[in-house]
This record gives sequence, C-alpha cells and structure tokens, in this order.
Amino acid sequence: MTGLLHRYVLREIFQTWLVVTLVLLLILVTNQFASVVGDAAANKLPRAAIMQVLALTTVQYLTILIPVGYFLAIMLALARLYHDSEMAAMMACGIGPVQLYRAVLTLGAGLAVLVGVLALVVSPGALRQVEVFAVQAKREASIGLLEAGRFVSFADGAAALYAESVTPDRHLHGVFVQRRTGDRVEVIVADEAWQEDAGNGVRVLTFARGHRYEGEPGDTRFRQVEFAEHGIPFELPAAGPVKLKTAARPTADLLASADRADRAEFHWRLGVPLTLLVLTFVAVPLAKTEPRGGRFAGLASAVLVYLIYANLLAAGRGWLERSQVPEFVGLWWVHALFLGAAGVMLFFQLGWWRQWRRAARA
Repeated sequence: MTGLLHRYVLREIFQTWLVVTLVLLLILVTNQFASVVGDAAANKLPRAAIMQVLALTTVQYLTILIPVGYFLAIMLALARLYHDSEMAAMMACGIGPVQLYRAVLTLGAGLAVLVGVLALVVSPGALRQVEVFAVQAKREASIGLLEAGRFVSFADGAAALYAESVTPDRHLHGVFVQRRTGDRVEVIVADEAWQEDAGNGVRVLTFARGHRYEGEPGDTRFRQVEFAEHGIPFELPAAGPVKLKTAARPTADLLASADRADRAEFHWRLGVPLTLLVLTFVAVPLAKTEPRGGRFAGLASAVLVYLIYANLLAAGRGWLERSQVPEFVGLWWVHALFLGAAGVMLFFQLGWWRQWRRAARA
C-alpha cells in the first residue's frame, strides 16, 4: 500500500512539474523570440541564427526553471491532495512527512543532478557559443545582413551600400555603393551585385552591368567608366580572441581563479542544484493547507518564499564579489537559513514543540 501511494504522489508531482516548467519556458522563450527577431530586424544578427540562439537560450533558462518549476509543482500537487482530503486518507494509511519526503526527493535528487550538469557545464557552454556566434556574426555579417531599401556599411566603415531589392540567394538588384579611398570618392551604380568568398578572410563584392564614378570632393573632374562586371575586394576584420563574460567561463577556470567575481560565480553555480533540494524541503511543510483553503491557497506564499530566497542569493553573491563575506561562508548561509526555516515549520506542524515543552517542564 505504501509503495502504491508513493508512486501516486510521485506521479502527481511529476505531471504538475512538467506542465509548470513547460508553461514557464514557453513564456520566456516567446519573450526571447521577440527580442531575437528584433535584433535580426536591426541587422545585429543573421536571420539564419534565430533558432540557434533560441535553442542556446532555452538551455540557460532551464537552469533556473527546473528548480522553480519543481518547487511550485510540489506546492500545487500536495495542495490538491490536501484540498480533496486525499492527504488525510493517506495519513490514515500511515503516510507521514518521512514518506512524503521520500517521494519528492526521489524525483528531486534526479533533477538536482540534471540541474547541476546544466549549471556547471552545459549552460556556460551554451553562453560561450552565443558570445562566439555574436562575434562571428558581427565580423562576417555586413553585406550578408543587407535588407532592401536600407544602407549598410562594410570594409570597416569605408564603404556604404544600398540595394532596391534582395533575392533569397542574396543577389542585390538596383545597387548603389559609395566608397572612400584616401581623398578620393568612388560611386558605383549597377543593375546587380553579389558577394563571393575569395579565401584567406577576403570577400569580393562583384557588380554587373553598371557605371563607376571616381573623383575628389569639390572637383568637377570625375572619371566615368561603364563596365559589364566589376569587383571590390575587402578584408573581414581579424577574428581575435573572444572575451568571455564571467557567466560564460568554464567552471574549471572559475575554480582555479583568485578573482572575487569568478569565485562568486563558482559559488552561484554550485548552489543551483542545492537550491532545488532546499526548496524541496521547504515545499512539503509549506504546502500543508486546510481542505477549505483551496488548491492555490499556498501559491502566493510559495512565490514570496522563492523571491526572498532568490534575492538573498543575489545579495550574497554581490557581497561575495565585494569581499564583504568570507569565501568559506559563500552562499551556504542562505541555503542553511531556508533549511532551518523548513525545520522550524516541521517542528510546529508535527507537534514536536508540544513534546519539547512537556519534556522541558518535566
């Protein structure tokens, strides 16, 4: 009977967690999609990179959403059992806090391992890929991001290009280019243009059927040349090393670093799976409600508890970066504080305080 009830509670929590996490993820990804599309429209990102950036961002979101979703899932699932008086029936069958913790920690331990891998390895790697991709896009984009009816600069800003229309295969039609070389200005008007890779970091912008005008500003003596095909070579900026943000650095580098910001980031990552386990311990006593209280009676308390937890972690991280908290203390005090709060709630809910008072009087 106990095993059957264990699986029942576990199934209720798992199904609720799956729904809550997917809903939260959908909301965040939808907002991020709008931001990424905006960047692509502003020529800050190639259109082909939209789905890649969204996928990498989703990985980073999961690091936060899995603990939050599991905390809310425990609250919602157990609150429903209390509301429908199923929990009272389970308790009559011998189900108590120990059995509940065994059920929630069965799934919670697996999720903590998953979140630990995401926080320590996968999420920083995803962020590194986003940063590297952004640098490469900025380096190579220029003409590749051109949209019809808009100017774009290339060749380190020495040239500006405009096209009336752009085909799906990136051929430009109705092309206008102004390029400055020293004191001379060159203007090209062509029916068509396209970009070719010449290798060794050199691109060639080839024009077909057009005219080239060359001269100096203020001088009326311009040279005009008609051509069937004309090419302008330009070099891509040197790639150079990518300067990674602290959040994107490998965990091994943070562990070996003596920089306070790196150490704070290390403590932050290390605390992500621990946060899930601590919230699991807090959720069981916090979810206890009266049958008349409603299924969502404790949801506001859950949100408030998480906000306090998250803000204390953020504050502790800032204090750690500014050396206001010793490193051996780190963020452990926040986790210990909430574990203690869970213990206090259990102490009163289970009536241990009455036993303690009777023992103290005796």
